[in-house]
Amino acid sequence: MEMSIAFDSHKCYTLALVEDEEGRIIDESRIEHERGAIREYLESFPDGTPVAVETIGTWYWIVDEIEAARKVPRLVHARKAKLMSGEINKTDKLDVRGLSRLQRVGTLPTVWIPPGEIRDKRDVARTRMVFARHRTRLKNRIHATLAKYALHHFEGVSDIFGKKGRERLEGRLHKLPEHTQHTTRSSLGHLDETEKRIAALEARMEEFFEPTPEVTLLMTLPGVGPVLSVVIAWEVGDVSRFHRPQSLASYAGTTPRIHASGGKVRYGRLRPDVNRYLKGAFSEAANSICVNRKRRPERHVSRLYIRMRQRKGHAVAIGAVARTLAESTYWVLTKREAYREAQNEQARSRKA
Repeated sequence: MEMSIAFDSHKCYTLALVEDEEGRIIDESRIEHERGAIREYLESFPDGTPVAVETIGTWYWIVDEIEAARKVPRLVHARKAKLMSGEINKTDKLDVRGLSRLQRVGTLPTVWIPPGEIRDKRDVARTRMVFARHRTRLKNRIHATLAKYALHHFEGVSDIFGKKGRERLEGRLHKLPEHTQHTTRSSLGHLDETEKRIAALEARMEEFFEPTPEVTLLMTLPGVGPVLSVVIAWEVGDVSRFHRPQSLASYAGTTPRIHASGGKVRYGRLRPDVNRYLKGAFSEAANSICVNRKRRPERHVSRLYIRMRQRKGHAVAIGAVARTLAESTYWVLTKREAYREAQNEQARSRKA
């Protein structure tokens, strides 16, 4: 008799439902979260039984226990599963029965489960991305503070946090009001500490992460260096799970929502249920391209940024470049070839 198991997992407990191929309930139990409890529960069922579990924040150890019990974990896209279940009300029992029904009929929306080694290693890269976002927030706050008191213009300085810019910035702090000056100095100190932690994590990445063929290929992308190439490689994983470049771009959160009806098309905000680390990596690379666009004006992405910025502004231009990088990542990893500039852009450059 074939069985299927579904888990509705929470922080402190999991509601488990076991059904046969006809949908008859064999067992329904609540498992309190302790290491070994899920494994012990599953060992009474046949090896190879599929177990559906949603992508909650604590799924790592649950998947490990499912595999230790010789069952097959199936990681579920929680938002899609909720839409497909069609339930108006929400309870633990309704959720787990909806998952079980989708699994039984073969329509369960599953996502890739990276191996345990990759999950462990990419935590270093993900922590680095978290610190990088925090660094950006600190810089934006300092920029905003200077702008409030008309101290944000630095002639001949492209980056006020560089060596030259930092010296001139320190020389202007005394012009701020007393308490604002104190908080700005505190932000600068916090920024310096964050920079040190980022540098330490990047050094660890260079020490332990070997330059695989995928990482080497990704380094040929504009704006992508040794660090971001590792982040992208570990987050993308097996590129064959994406059927087209648009799928990878959507997974990376670089495509907007679209509403088309009656011949009218409206684009909305970016989707929230995406890989935020991959999105951050492509956005960081796009900002690097923005900073260096005057040094490399012949690049397709530099031209794209300038064109989109004139029409839509900086934020939309960064998003357009990030999407181009995401789609280029798909082709680079699929074809196993280094990044090449678009032929039409190269032709225009030669004519110019």
